[in-house]
Amino acid sequence: MTERDPHLVSWSSPSDPSDPKNWTLARKWAATAAVSLFTFISPVASSMVAPALKEIASELKMNTEIETQMPVSIFVLAYAVGPLCFGPISETFGRTYVLQSSNLLYIVWNLACGFAQTKGQLFGFRFMSGIAGSAPLAVGGGVLSDCWNADQRGQAVGIYTLAPLLGPVIGPVTGAFISEYTTWRWVFWSTSIAGLIIQIFGLFFLPETYGPTLLKRRAKSLRERESNSLYHTEYDSANFVSAMKTALLRPFRMLGTQPIVQVIALYMAYLFGLFYLILSTFTGVWEGVYGQSTGIGGLNYISLGVGYVLGAQVNYRTSDKIYRRMKSTSDNEGVPEFRMPAMFVGSMFIPVGLFWYGWSVQARIHWVMPNIGMVIFGFGAIMCLQCMQTYIIDSYARFAASGLAAAVVLRSLAGFAFPLFAPYMYQSLGYGWGNSVLGLLSTAIGIPAPFVFWFFGARLRGMSRYAAG
Repeated sequence: MTERDPHLVSWSSPSDPSDPKNWTLARKWAATAAVSLFTFISPVASSMVAPALKEIASELKMNTEIETQMPVSIFVLAYAVGPLCFGPISETFGRTYVLQSSNLLYIVWNLACGFAQTKGQLFGFRFMSGIAGSAPLAVGGGVLSDCWNADQRGQAVGIYTLAPLLGPVIGPVTGAFISEYTTWRWVFWSTSIAGLIIQIFGLFFLPETYGPTLLKRRAKSLRERESNSLYHTEYDSANFVSAMKTALLRPFRMLGTQPIVQVIALYMAYLFGLFYLILSTFTGVWEGVYGQSTGIGGLNYISLGVGYVLGAQVNYRTSDKIYRRMKSTSDNEGVPEFRMPAMFVGSMFIPVGLFWYGWSVQARIHWVMPNIGMVIFGFGAIMCLQCMQTYIIDSYARFAASGLAAAVVLRSLAGFAFPLFAPYMYQSLGYGWGNSVLGLLSTAIGIPAPFVFWFFGARLRGMSRYAAG
């Protein structure tokens, strides 16, 4: 409460213990772990079905290549729909409400996939479970923005960003053995069981983190305790419908008007498209080219996970150090552009990994070689993705969830589309030239991107009505 308006409810001081940024480290890390688990389980389900696609296609009578790839692609397509609602809703009702309710819906729809009797039922259930499972991708970044100051945020974002990329790596490994030794239906039932465990974990370790929601609760408590209806916050809206309309339109406005979001969304889209293209065609490489069984072939997905973990470890250990060092040489003022040095490095590894992987498969060199290429690709991809997500969070702070939701739209559309044309591309060009085309595009798109942010980021942020500050 302030002297100017004694009924305006705000934080009592910069060190108010109720402010999530002033929580203990243990409490912050518990919330980070919980939201990372929510973000992990849905991507597991997105790709766990990949090794079982042939079995599913045979049982549910999928007759074309596109129909066979659809159980993976349609789930990722749903990622383009959900965040546009969940991100802004979390900036109205709070983060925990959205995460818990959406995860519960994901469990129900994913469980239904295991009981599907026709391909139409499976496609419909997968789409609905994808919408529900997409909430953490939009809301998770907002949770980190709520809890962590900018010079501490890099480590938290490193763990959070790793979760949705390790999920699609771990999924096919376990999915391959499930489909080989049981039935493809257990792919869905097992992930629903895991989702229920995560739901329980979140109930205990993920309290509300969104500042405006916490202040509204404080104001409501004061109104009830003192029987005074005058207590309010600066975030109250007299017109609920108008407030919801503004919130729901915000991601579209950001995607349509914010050059920072647009550039990041395009590069993220390309990287996620590559990622799901590789995931959807991995089975054909290891079973078709190298003659491995479904279970053994699934183990090759581990190479992507190794690359992601290595890249995340490097970025995790250096991001905040670089940020603080550059901040100390800039009048102790940090800016989002200080996240870019790692992206300069990561963008170089992506095309190298693609060339290495493609020509190793084309030449049928020992299976270790294409796996090394995937480690290199994964190393560079995770560094770039972590830098870009942290850049959006730093740039938009309070509206980080809407900013990430806008970026998720394009990357999800790419994740849907790339696997659909992948089989035809490799049939026409082969693995060598096919991956060479992808590598050249990575060079053309990825190498200039960090330069754009470094030299023009501050000017672009200055033009934004949503940017922090």
